[in-house]
Amino acid sequence: MAEPLRIGNCSGFYGDRLSAMREMLEGSADGRSLDVLTGDYLAELTMLILGRDTMKDPSLGYARTFVRQAEDCLGLALERGVRIVANAGGLNPAGLAARLREVAGGLGLDPAIAHVEGDDVRELSFEGALTANAYLGGFGIAAALAAGADVVVTGRVTDASLVLGPAVAHHGWTTGDLDALAGAVVAGHVLECGTQATGGNFSGFASLPAAARSRPLGFPVAEVAGDGSSVITKNDDTGGAVTLDTVTAQLLYEIQSTRYLGPDVTVDLASVRLEQTGPDRVTISGVRGSPPPEQLKVGVNELGGFRNAVELVLTGLDVEAKAAWVREQLEAALDPAPADVDWSPVVAPATDAATEESASVLFRCTVRDPDAERVGRPFTAAAVELALASYPGFTMTAPPGPATPYGIFRAAYVDRSAVRHTVVHADGRREVVPDPPTTPHPAEDRTGTRPSPYPHPIDTLTRRVPLGTFVHARSGDKGGDANLGLWVAHDSAAPEKHAARVAWLSKLITPERIRELVPEAADLDVEVFLLPDLGGVNVVLHGLLGQGVAASTRFDPQAKGLGEWVRSRFVSIEEGLL
Repeated sequence: MAEPLRIGNCSGFYGDRLSAMREMLEGSADGRSLDVLTGDYLAELTMLILGRDTMKDPSLGYARTFVRQAEDCLGLALERGVRIVANAGGLNPAGLAARLREVAGGLGLDPAIAHVEGDDVRELSFEGALTANAYLGGFGIAAALAAGADVVVTGRVTDASLVLGPAVAHHGWTTGDLDALAGAVVAGHVLECGTQATGGNFSGFASLPAAARSRPLGFPVAEVAGDGSSVITKNDDTGGAVTLDTVTAQLLYEIQSTRYLGPDVTVDLASVRLEQTGPDRVTISGVRGSPPPEQLKVGVNELGGFRNAVELVLTGLDVEAKAAWVREQLEAALDPAPADVDWSPVVAPATDAATEESASVLFRCTVRDPDAERVGRPFTAAAVELALASYPGFTMTAPPGPATPYGIFRAAYVDRSAVRHTVVHADGRREVVPDPPTTPHPAEDRTGTRPSPYPHPIDTLTRRVPLGTFVHARSGDKGGDANLGLWVAHDSAAPEKHAARVAWLSKLITPERIRELVPEAADLDVEVFLLPDLGGVNVVLHGLLGQGVAASTRFDPQAKGLGEWVRSRFVSIEEGLL
């Protein structure tokens, strides 16, 4: 059996730390360097941004920061024998590959650069969409690496495919090695968001050693073995930490049910086992896989219209009355009215506040309309004209701006036979990647598990404390849905108490309780999935984000802070668990 493949990550999104590619190439973990370096640059919102780029210049559509990184680091990668795999190609992987060849030539280098395409499916009944891209798997990447590519750039593959592809090429797996493939997908899911696996956006950040927080967080590394198990670690002498909780945080990020559907394999997330096997080393094992679904998911971005907003400051007494008056005034001035006018809720500030800022609240009006003019100057002028004619203390946080376009994201599904997953090798040869065996299970799993299977008696002695007293959280967006992962912290509690806390959390978190903790979800479809071996639950709040992040008028449009808000809510916790 081949040695484990050491795969690192240097980007979790378009805009991540530019220096990370060099840091990862120059560093090592336990004295060992990387075999492959990956970068994830795409998200639902990023595809919209790249789509707008192509409207201005059709030759663009890829992550331009990746070109800057490659110009700085390509020679070092070749010197060290580290192969680079990135989805930075976005909407134009062929264009990015050509640009990289220009950069390499200017540096006197001649790397073998391949790209993966075929994900653009706008012609499949998505006419009028700005972008429509099928989520491809990792076998195209594997084919490119097996043919000798030094650099592989792709369009819209799944984030985990960036790890699965190199692992397939290294270990020689086939489409039938479902458990191994599933293990690699889990490792890829942990790596895909970069430093979120090493302490970034981690609700337990205060528990990390001071030295771990005083330096830039290190990017994660996965050592993927031939059976699909892996060890998550990071380079030596970097900030952050790799612990059971930081890895669990990323595992529960932006997932849906206990079945993690992918184009190459369906992962049973309930089978994942984690073990702390050393400082900054967490082993992932036991992952089970089954055949992938018959259809491929498609991310569709459409131009929804134009939007604008003003943010007002309400100070001191009678903020509710002030808000009602200015709302009445502004809405009366909007003639014709925009298609959508959305106002944020108003909560009175603290009484007898010691500072003006703490005596103030923000009141935001967001408007949307297919017509840019209707939410442009007429809207901003109407707001400005109230400056001396409305509530006392009228002020704005910033001058009004022009209307800006917004996009609407939706998920769709297409038959695999309609998609040509294609590798364009460094020598120009084109290779179509065959489809794996599939299963006819539905594209979505809507079987949220209720009630809890735990026979755990409720202690009558309880205290009202924040849920986050011993519960961590990680939240995010999936189109218009919000994902919320909650799990019991791996602190110094005895194993028996930890198990009791897990049982308590699994009984507590029901759809009804989530609607209490998140009142804006009162009328939404909420699902709760139990993940007892990860010590927690995953919650999906369907429709909380409306038509997706680019169109959402919610205060937190990507639900990034949802988990921290829920952790701050008070619940009754049994005395024996505290």
